[in-house]
Amino acid sequence: MTHEKKRLYEGMYIINSNLSEDARKKALDKITLAIEEKKGEIHKIHDMGKKRFAYEIDKKREGYYYLIYFTIATQHVKELWNDYLLHEDIIRFMTSKSDAILETLEFKSLTPTT
Repeated sequence: MTHEKKRLYEGMYIINSNLSEDARKKALDKITLAIEEKKGEIHKIHDMGKKRFAYEIDKKREGYYYLIYFTIATQHVKELWNDYLLHEDIIRFMTSKSDAILETLEFKSLTPTT
């Protein structure tokens, strides 16, 4: 019997903003289903909304951002990346190890306080 080491990950996904709300939900469902099919568990999804890019990406100026916390066996992360590369509605994605699940997202102001 092999023991699969599961880790907590945080995935950032940018989905095409030209999609309808229904198509965007299906794209997000496809991401979460890929995790669950590999015996991963979704803990939290933060819908960060539509944001403008600092620069054009694949002829697009904005996208919908989602931050997903999930646990999965470490050997399946590369398989997820391969799935995401084939997913035409994902503009960009990033996966990193996480120490904790953030219940709320807070951002510090870039302007100096005086």
